[in-house]
Amino acid sequence: MVRYKLRAECVEENTKLVETVFEALNRNAPPGLTYATFKRDDGVSFMHVATVTDADNNPLQQLAEFKAFTAGVKDRCEVPPATTVLTRVGSYSHA
Repeated sequence: MVRYKLRAECVEENTKLVETVFEALNRNAPPGLTYATFKRDDGVSFMHVATVTDADNNPLQQLAEFKAFTAGVKDRCEVPPATTVLTRVGSYSHA
């Protein structure tokens, strides 16, 4: 999980970059990845949650659109990205 807080003037740019990542993921459908991005109710804080089956081969890291997103993320932030490694205790999904 990665959390960060953007400068208000960077929210639109960040959102477009995130949307580009999801467009690429939908096109390429890389296996072994579950990924979601959330914007908090303050409108400037974002949280990304990724689950990968092989941490050494994270499909996000190989995606050009993700590299473009991460290249400038620190410059867009008021509070820089902070990564927290989570250990799954349980999960549920019903589509």
